[in-house]
Amino acid sequence: MATPLRLALIGLGTVGSGVLRILHDTAGRDARLGTVQVVGVAVRDLERPRDLPVLPPLTDDPFSLVRDPEVDVVAEVMGGVDLPYRLLTAALKAGKHVITANKALLARHGQELFALARAQNRQLRYEAAVGGGIPLIQPLEQCLGANRIHSVTAIINGTTNYILTQMATRQMAYTQALAEAQALGYAEADPAADVEGADAQEKLTILASIAFRIPLPPLEAIYREGITAIDLPDVINAQQLGFGIKLLALAERCPDGRLDLRVHPTLVPVDHPLSRVDGAYNAVLIEAEPVGSIMFFGPGAGGGPTASAVISDLINILADRPAGPTPADFAQPPPGYLSIDEVQTRFYIRLRALDRPGVVGHIGQIFGRHSVSLASIVQKNPRGAAAELVIITHDVAEARLRAALAELRASSEVQDFCTAIRVLPEG
Repeated sequence: MATPLRLALIGLGTVGSGVLRILHDTAGRDARLGTVQVVGVAVRDLERPRDLPVLPPLTDDPFSLVRDPEVDVVAEVMGGVDLPYRLLTAALKAGKHVITANKALLARHGQELFALARAQNRQLRYEAAVGGGIPLIQPLEQCLGANRIHSVTAIINGTTNYILTQMATRQMAYTQALAEAQALGYAEADPAADVEGADAQEKLTILASIAFRIPLPPLEAIYREGITAIDLPDVINAQQLGFGIKLLALAERCPDGRLDLRVHPTLVPVDHPLSRVDGAYNAVLIEAEPVGSIMFFGPGAGGGPTASAVISDLINILADRPAGPTPADFAQPPPGYLSIDEVQTRFYIRLRALDRPGVVGHIGQIFGRHSVSLASIVQKNPRGAAAELVIITHDVAEARLRAALAELRASSEVQDFCTAIRVLPEG
């Protein structure tokens, strides 16, 4: 008979409950899961009713579990940063393998935790930290190990993708789409981490580390901008121009070796594969040599998909498979990070200006003074003395565009500056 593996689970929310349901019903799954014994679950509220077929022993003292000599593996699915950091540190020091779905923790303390796991000869696995149910971390660590990865372009936040999809397909205002996402459980009561891009930023630091074989980049190296400034007219204009709007996480190695790391809304051409990723789904597009283009797609959040990823880590530990290289194995950081002011890209711009002769020409002159070349400028929806202008630029350095926009805002002919959104290059 196989030696049982004894698991301690930290957290019993949506993901933790999903893990227990899988382990309770192992028929048709990997046979090794039948050897897993859940010795205890740490929860915040012992009295809360729980709709589970079998409930292992509960405790409100998670440290008693991570230090229990009978425990082989600790799986943390509680969220937060400070307490999980102390718990996983204690678990690794106690000789336990560790599984976590906590991207916020890894983005801030991952380098230290991976180094501790290596020093203790223990595994720290984190498939569920990025991409929900998409098998992503292990393929990047191992299956694509023969490749030089040039770029990662990803939709890795299901909340914002759901909101933008509803705005595009149902002509919903941002606030209405957000309220629906909250009602359906796709968005938290406080959605700031999602809609301001922080969640995607945390995930991108993990992806960039694995893709480029570098220590975890600091969060401040990743430019971040959320979707709260996107309005329905922007979505409609984008569609008319042949684009969709997505919150993208982008990582690219520059010719000088520096890394360009960004999270922001982007106009994506309709024939691009990421433009067809809708709802709460995630997708990660990799450009690498020699494999070329490869895309991972699937549900990016939710109890079932994330629990599936946690269990995949558990199966790897059961199979005694060594983990792939982790950030602790990458000693050489990149020579630097590209600042957002240096980034060159096209822009979509929407503003309201006075509807009278010479105004469009004057606006063009302002752009020209800052060496911003315009691909198109269209006047739309005149209302009284004002009209909406929709502008697409050619490639321009961000610093030049910002200087031009500052002058536009100060112009008496511009009544309202609405939006500036970057455009994904074609091809």
